[in-house]
Amino acid sequence: MKKIIVFAMLAIIASACGDDYGDVDFKEEMRNFVVGISQYSKGINPDFIVIPQNGQELVTVDGEENSSPHSTYLNAIDGVGREDLFFGYDEDDIATPSVDRNYMLSFLLTCVSNSVSVLVTDYCWTEENMDLSYAQNEARGFISFAAPNRELDIIPEYPIVPYHVNTDDINTLAEAKNFLYLLNPQNFSSREDFVAAVSQTNYDAIIMDYFFEDDEFTPAQIEALKTKANGGKRLVISYMSIGEAEDYRYYWQSSWNNDPPDWVEEENPEWEGNYKVRYWDKDWQAIIFGNDNSYLKKILDAGFDGVYLDIIDAFEYFED
Repeated sequence: MKKIIVFAMLAIIASACGDDYGDVDFKEEMRNFVVGISQYSKGINPDFIVIPQNGQELVTVDGEENSSPHSTYLNAIDGVGREDLFFGYDEDDIATPSVDRNYMLSFLLTCVSNSVSVLVTDYCWTEENMDLSYAQNEARGFISFAAPNRELDIIPEYPIVPYHVNTDDINTLAEAKNFLYLLNPQNFSSREDFVAAVSQTNYDAIIMDYFFEDDEFTPAQIEALKTKANGGKRLVISYMSIGEAEDYRYYWQSSWNNDPPDWVEEENPEWEGNYKVRYWDKDWQAIIFGNDNSYLKKILDAGFDGVYLDIIDAFEYFED
């Protein structure tokens, strides 16, 4: 109860002090955050892959459609992820309205023209819509995953084999022809069970969490996941949220339940335990990257090939 009261008060204070953020350029601060993550990780491993999800407005200089590309940001990333492009924007397994689809496409095509790969996750479960999703994404030069469950907790039974399955060794994101987004391991009994199941697939890239419940996947397990069932090499990429703090992560301190840091904002009403953060705050950024105790350094040390950054569109919360 104390935790609820504290965060409720925090939200009231934040809303009452609309100018509390000063002259922050929220989009540019998120760009700078991502660029910093990229520079740090690539300084350790030049081949490390950085993929921000959503927040596509960051790819142009002013966040508007058909504006000039933001070259610093685009040069720092290897790909962008986008959910709900063709299915799932308003409701899962329902086609995304054309006005929303076309708006997102204008930014994603800017990425393609600047040699940045586009990974689309559509949420649909009927076979007809899954086929349409794959075909429409391929037609635009995107690689995609038709997720039958927004929980991202299963390996799809359809299609039986991944779209454009191959035996190639995948060494860069640009070489990947398909991917599996398996973020929630709740349907697997253990890390070993998860690794065994994924190892039997032939996806070119796997996007997964670094943790199985509270346990970290070991470097040996990550290495095992890098081989497809057919013997080809694949990429293994770790999810990491940078626009929200999650109270079930290792970095969350119990004292924050009653006395949260200044950079913690209100709880996301759609995701219990996830809290908006002032992502430009140096204390929050130090949790994410830049030192040996950071989240990103753990991901690098575990042997992942890259990182998939979520809640990139947190700037919308502050702009609103």
